[in-house]
Amino acid sequence: MDLQVKGKIGARLIKKSIVPILFGAALFTIYFFYVQNCYEILSEAWRDKIAHLFFTIILILVVSWLQRIVNLSLDWYEKGVLSKTETKLDDKFLPLIKKVAHIAIWIVALITILSKFGVNVNALVATLGVSSLAIALAAQDTIANVISGFMIMVDQPFLVGHKIKLPSGEKVEVLEIGVRRSHFLAEDGSIIIAPNVDLSKNKIVNYTYGEERKR
Repeated sequence: MDLQVKGKIGARLIKKSIVPILFGAALFTIYFFYVQNCYEILSEAWRDKIAHLFFTIILILVVSWLQRIVNLSLDWYEKGVLSKTETKLDDKFLPLIKKVAHIAIWIVALITILSKFGVNVNALVATLGVSSLAIALAAQDTIANVISGFMIMVDQPFLVGHKIKLPSGEKVEVLEIGVRRSHFLAEDGSIIIAPNVDLSKNKIVNYTYGEERKR
């Protein structure tokens, strides 16, 4: 990575961090004023409530900052790295990675806040685990196709524009390798849409690779 790119990343990082830093500074000032003028006259119960409130606000600021950093990192990867690669793997999975990262950050923050307020998070974690398992079982076909699509993009048994024979016997041209399904142009002009899991676990004949090897 050259100095110019590093400079741009540093500038954007500072810009993305300005708002959380300003809010944090304002919050620190308010907390300092509270400790100096109000802490001693409040009951212990109110002290705990205010402490929990400040903790929650600080955690939300940290989460907001982390989300900005995640967005910055993925945007840099998309514009600085992804644009220079030929594979479409990242184009398909980058939005999913961004959403999963944001959801994971907020789930961890929510569990932390609830535990700080004395809520038993063990039941919540167990519920999330059971829910995740139920969703995974209900969507196992979709998950299998997504994983198969990922493996096809990594292994590259065929690429867009290649002439191949599908497991079902049709000779086609590859139009698109999708996350769940791939699209092919048949010799009669029709479009064939096949699940990635079928393409991944069955034999594929690639005529383009054969012609390239002969040349």
